[in-house]
Amino acid sequence: MQTKDLVSTLKKFDAYPKTLEDFRVKTFGGAAVTIVSGLLMFLLFVSELSFYLTTEVTPELYVDTARGEKLRINVDVIFPKLPCVYLSIDAMDVSGEQQIDVMHSIFKTRVDLDGKPIDDNAEKGDLGDKSHEAKELLELDPNRCESCYGAETPEKKCCNTCEDCLREGWKDKLQEQKDEGCAVTGHLEVNKVAGNFHFAPGKSFQQHHVHVAILKLSSGGNVIKLNMHDLQPFGSTRFNLTHHIRHLSFGHEYPGIKYPLDDTFVSAEDAGSMYQYFVKIVPTTYRKLNGEVVKTNQFSVTKHKRVIRQVSGEHGLPGVFVLYEFSPMVVQYTESRRSFMHFLTGLCAIVGGIFTVAGLVDSMIYHSARALQKKIDLGKAS
Repeated sequence: MQTKDLVSTLKKFDAYPKTLEDFRVKTFGGAAVTIVSGLLMFLLFVSELSFYLTTEVTPELYVDTARGEKLRINVDVIFPKLPCVYLSIDAMDVSGEQQIDVMHSIFKTRVDLDGKPIDDNAEKGDLGDKSHEAKELLELDPNRCESCYGAETPEKKCCNTCEDCLREGWKDKLQEQKDEGCAVTGHLEVNKVAGNFHFAPGKSFQQHHVHVAILKLSSGGNVIKLNMHDLQPFGSTRFNLTHHIRHLSFGHEYPGIKYPLDDTFVSAEDAGSMYQYFVKIVPTTYRKLNGEVVKTNQFSVTKHKRVIRQVSGEHGLPGVFVLYEFSPMVVQYTESRRSFMHFLTGLCAIVGGIFTVAGLVDSMIYHSARALQKKIDLGKAS
């Protein structure tokens, strides 16, 4: 008896009273509202599920306090009309560190005028020091090894006299590759300070702690120009610096990163031109959902071209120069995903909201139809 009373008491709290099946009326309008609301629920459910599964990326900005780090520069550039024998790659920064004619991490591959490799073997030099310091000799060392200024071979790397340089057949090598191009791929490791790296014709070396290539003498024997690269035998107007930057990046890749210089093609209309790319690097940290942290860099770029009429230190040099500097701020991107409870709450709101609104619309349609039908019936009766 007490159980029946308890059940009867609980029935009073039923917020969803039911009517007998015989008294329920099913209408065409109600069916239409049910179908439309069901489709709407399904679409919103799919949208909510997609939003729940989508990873959100939140950016934050901090002051860069990192010190003493290294910067990895990834390059993939083709010079379709400049042979590999002409081309050298140098890097230097404001701290004074220089990498001259980099060969230890850069590959130079001979290509034809269409950019296709001539052979499968990339030209790679021996491992060398990243920092080159010129040694000023006060007296001649019998065991010295002087530069061949580009005429060296794997068998003979020292040219202590002018005759040695001529004997190495530099002109023959130039003649052999005159109708070829050069693909440069690889990476550089530099200090994380402002600096530049460049692709320039000629061979570079150091003299008296200065990055130079040759001292040009007048007929009287006096030094009149100090050139950065040895271009004496060729002349600046012979170099076609048409280039295709297939890829240039600073650091590792992360999802969504964009490289503004990728697939950049520049046709050199004027021979002996200087192409400068001023790059602003923004250090970037990307934190993934699994806890992995990727430290890399984004960058923006401004381009500038200058035609070199004379090859001299004061007028500049033909080549492709990338001059970079760092932003004092670091951007941190953090991946995140909404919690399951957040997803469940949104789902309940969608279903409950549509169900309630659909009930109101159905009730309005039903009662409007009944009122209209009553007026029609009254009109017929009168």
